[in-house]
Order: sequence, then C-alpha cells, then structure tokens
Amino acid sequence: MAERVIPLVDQRTAALAAPVLPAPVPATGQLLDTLRRPMRDLRISVTDRCNFRCSYCMPKEVFGKDYPYLPHSDLLTFEEITRLARVFVAHGVHKIRLTGGEPLLRKNIEILVEQLAQLRTPEGQPVELALTTNGSLLARKARALKDAGLDRVTVSLDGLDDTVFRRMNDVDFPVAEVLAGLEAAQAAGLGPLKVNMVVKRGTNEHEILPMARHFRGTGIVLRFIEYMDVGATNGWRMDEVLPSAQVVRRVQEEFPLRALDATVAGETAERWAYEDGAGEIGVISSVTQAFCGTCNRARLSTEGRLYLCLFAEQGWDLRTLLRGGASDEELASAVGHIWQGRGDRYSQLRGRQPAEAGPARRRVEMSYIGG
Repeated sequence: MAERVIPLVDQRTAALAAPVLPAPVPATGQLLDTLRRPMRDLRISVTDRCNFRCSYCMPKEVFGKDYPYLPHSDLLTFEEITRLARVFVAHGVHKIRLTGGEPLLRKNIEILVEQLAQLRTPEGQPVELALTTNGSLLARKARALKDAGLDRVTVSLDGLDDTVFRRMNDVDFPVAEVLAGLEAAQAAGLGPLKVNMVVKRGTNEHEILPMARHFRGTGIVLRFIEYMDVGATNGWRMDEVLPSAQVVRRVQEEFPLRALDATVAGETAERWAYEDGAGEIGVISSVTQAFCGTCNRARLSTEGRLYLCLFAEQGWDLRTLLRGGASDEELASAVGHIWQGRGDRYSQLRGRQPAEAGPARRRVEMSYIGG
C-alpha cells in the first residue's frame, strides 16, 4: 500500500484581484461561462472552523489546536454576505447553500438566514435556502433556522455504528446526537432532509447497508458520496475510493432499485428509487463519473473569495472590492467577468489521466469552501 503523505499547507493565501473592467457585465439572470453553463447555485462558507476532525476533510495532523484560523475581522459580516448574495441572485442564482467548516458554529447564523430569505430572483421568486451540517448542533438550532426562513438541511453522517462514527469524526462525538438533530429538523419541517455518507473503502463501507436499512421509509434521502481528492491535506488515494456503481449494486442485492431522472439541471446526484416505494437513495460519483459538463455552482469563501470549482487552486478576491466602496453594479460586473471566463472541468480532465497515488495539484481545502 502506498505511503500516505499529508502536506502541511495553507491554501487560503491564493487569490486573484477581482476585475473592474471598462466593459460592464450587467446582471440579467442569463450569465454563461465559456462552456455555456449558467450560474444557478451558490455555496457560501460562513466559517472555516469545525468541531469535528474527519480524516477526509480536517485531519488532526493539520487542523490541530494551534491551527491559525481566520481572525473574525477577515470574515464577511452577515450584511456583506447578503449584499454579495443579492448580486449573485441577480445573475441567475436560484439556490443558496450555507456551508463551513461547520456553519452552525457561526454565532447567530439564523440572522443571516433571515436576511437571505428576503432575496428574490429576477422572476420574483424566493431563493431556495439550504444548509449542510454535521448535525452536532442541529437539535438545538433546527426550529430557529426554520422560523428564520431556511428551507432544508443536509446532514453529513458516515455511519450508524457508534464506534465507527466516533473514529471517523475523531473527536469522540456520539452518533445518537446527530440522529437527534435529524429528528429535530424533521419535526421543524426542514425538508426534504438529506443525509450524505462519504464512503471510504476499508473504513466504513460495511455501513452502507445498515444506513440504507435505517433511512428507508423515513422520508430522508440517503446519498452515498465517493471519497474525493479535495484539497491537499486528506492524504487521498484512489485505492480508498469505492465506486458508486458498486454501492448501488450492494444496496440492490437487498432492496430492488430503479433509476430516476434528475429533478433539476446540474444535479450532482444520480437518483435511485426503491421499487417498493420506500423512498430513494442517491450516489455522487465525482471521481468515477464526472459531471462537470452541467456544473452550475459557484462558491464564496468565508472571507469573500469566489471559487469556480470545488477543486480550484485559487479564488477571486471580492472582499477588497466590497470594502473598498464598489457599487452593486461594479460588484455585479466583476462577478460577471469572472464567470464568463470560467472553463473549470477538473473531474473530467482527471478522469483522462492515470490514477494517482495522491493529489498532484495544490487545491483549496473542502473545509474552507464547503462541499
């Protein structure tokens, strides 16, 4: 087995100045990149901190007690986030997802949700608001989030076996508290609820069927995610990836499935319904089946850098424009120029190369810009 190498690097320093060019790009809701992909989905990271230390995202070897997190003054305020979000919505964004780190660690996050819930698309429709969380604080926050205007929640949960779960989160957090958070979210009406399980070969693949059994018939959609080569600190290796096709076969051996069509353009998950009507599962196959061709997602980091791909090497600095007195029109034009120049399709290109022992490029960390 290949030796695991975890480089100690900080990806947050790479940023490009956001362009302010003489030819403006007005916000018409019809913005397209070089591959004719629209911008419909905005992921906003509200913190670079997390209370878990999952090995595939924030391993303790890197994110220890002395790790230099961003100072609070570097983080965008809720008002700054909302102002930028309004610009993205004017360009065509219909869905905003709050991420982290762990977004529920951001103090008074429900205030931000309330502000974002007031945004309207160019067609006059409310923006869909979602949040991805590890579930550790969800039981105490679910009702307030719903009351503030949050539509739905996705919870990351990598297994039901308490020993496995404690080992994977690496902070000895019990699975029962995450399950309690799911119950609270369901009771509050934050749905449809989704549960994301990162499947890592040799670590938690034996939890696939127990997870499927547990969430069948609950109204919660379970999604299996291939272990991805995001960032540079998780020691990723191809031999730890369990292809989604194998996951589907394992579930089908016990529960017959039928393929479902995508619900929206650019959907990342391939959907499968239980033949007996007990709900559905999804698989996200960004390693073995790239979906770059329909990717319509932009990502905004917690201190205002725009990333055009989950596997990006650098972002565009919007905070300097924002705090430097730029008008909404100038912000919109900068975002427009950046998106119009977008040609990112990392997963497709990676699929054409021989399997690597680890990531060859220094990419932004998933814990920094969210999944």
